[in-house]
Amino acid sequence: MYFFLMNLSVIDIAYTSTILPKLLNMLINKNNTILFGGCIFQMYFFLAMACAEVLLLAAMAYDRYVAICHPLHYVILMNLRQSAGLAITAWTVGLVDPSGHAVLISKLSFCDSNLIDHFFCDVIPLLKISCSDNSEVELINYLEGGLILSAAFMLTLVSYIFIISTIMKIKSAEGRRKAFSTCSSHLTCVVIFYGTIICLYMRPTTSYTPKYDKFIALLYAVLVPVLNPVIYSLKNQEIKSAVIKLKNKLV
Repeated sequence: MYFFLMNLSVIDIAYTSTILPKLLNMLINKNNTILFGGCIFQMYFFLAMACAEVLLLAAMAYDRYVAICHPLHYVILMNLRQSAGLAITAWTVGLVDPSGHAVLISKLSFCDSNLIDHFFCDVIPLLKISCSDNSEVELINYLEGGLILSAAFMLTLVSYIFIISTIMKIKSAEGRRKAFSTCSSHLTCVVIFYGTIICLYMRPTTSYTPKYDKFIALLYAVLVPVLNPVIYSLKNQEIKSAVIKLKNKLV
């Protein structure tokens, strides 16, 4: 789990670093321009990290399934080689998948306007200002995004069905509480992440509303990376003990 958390931390740092420095520069220096190449790169890297996080969260769900449903075989089924393979797969698919979006969008014509009604270069705001036929890009967006989201979601859902089934068979209430606490942090991150990403991307561009989308994107780009370490830290007994000791010293 700590190996996967390390990868999750790198992903969160990577995609926030793609957006926030430019956003802060815009707010402080009032420089609201971005080069076209930089805009396409920002969009690509953001989508790549989002895709990698979806798959990594699915791998973490499988890790929790093995830990709870097959604890005696955990060190065999989830050794470093297997964990590294899952992480590498998540990173590889994440980096490859949005390349089609980047290539197709870079070939679109933006003759209507060059003003993006958003605080970073995202797919839907770019499509909204294009005067080209966007149907091909939208189709790829739904097919690839839907396929990856569906596969990751199904793996996560099936893993938790088995996890909950196994936990319910534990006779003691304390045993059930301890077993569920090992995956509650991950489940919380999954709910927040899937909720925001589905609201943003799994709908047609005609339903795009700038204020609503910017608010959801801000939650996705800032709140989720901030909440992930907090959620997992609160479940770590050593960190909780350190916080209690610090509190006692301050009091």
